[in-house]
Amino acid sequence: MTGKVVVLDPGHNGGNASHPSEINRLVPAGRGQTKACNTTGTATNGGYPEHAFTWDVTKRVQAILVAHGVKVVLTRSNDTGVGPCVNERAATGNAAHADAVVSIHADGATATSAHGFHVAYSSPPLNAEQGAPSVQLAKDVRDALVHDGYATSTYIGSDGLSKRSDLGGLNLSTRPSVLVECGNMRNATEAAAMTSAGGRQRYAEAIAAGILSYVG
Repeated sequence: MTGKVVVLDPGHNGGNASHPSEINRLVPAGRGQTKACNTTGTATNGGYPEHAFTWDVTKRVQAILVAHGVKVVLTRSNDTGVGPCVNERAATGNAAHADAVVSIHADGATATSAHGFHVAYSSPPLNAEQGAPSVQLAKDVRDALVHDGYATSTYIGSDGLSKRSDLGGLNLSTRPSVLVECGNMRNATEAAAMTSAGGRQRYAEAIAAGILSYVG
C-alpha cells in the first residue's frame, strides 16, 4: 500500500454547536447550490454526539490504514474545533490527490425502528472520478460492512448504496469519494454499538477493510 493516499473525513466537529454563525454561513456545495458551512450532527437518545463517534472511528480507521502503509490525511485534527466547511473538506481530498476519500457519519432518523448503514456517492457524476471509481469505492465499503455482519439501511437507498446530488463534500470532490452513514443513532441497538469502544472498533475494521480492498 506504499504510495497510496486516503483522506478520512470525520463528520462535524465538537465546537460547531457553540459557533452557529460560523457553521451556518453559506458556502458552495456544487451543482449551483449553496449550503450551510457545516452542522452540529445528531446524537443518541442518551446524548452521545455524532461528532465524537465519527472522530473516534476515524482515528481507528487511520491506525489500521497506516499499519498497512497507507498515507492518511484527515480533514480535521481534533474534536474540539469548528468546521471545516464542506467545501474545505472536499478541497482537502482534492489537494491530497487522494486515491480515496471517505467521510464517516452516523444518521439520526426519527423512527427508532429505522436501522442499518448506507454508503452515499455523488450522482449523477460531475466528473470522471465521481463516476465508476466512486461507485466502486462505495461498493467495496458496502461489501466489507455486509461481510462483517452489518445490515444495510431499511430507510434510505437501495442495497446499502445511496445516490445523492445534495452533499457538498461529494459534489465538490475530484477524487473517488463516498460518505458512510454507519447506522441510526436513534436506534437502541445501533446506539449501543456506537457508544462502546468495541463497537466503534468493529465499525472501523469493516470500513478500513473496504478502503483497503479498493486501493489495494
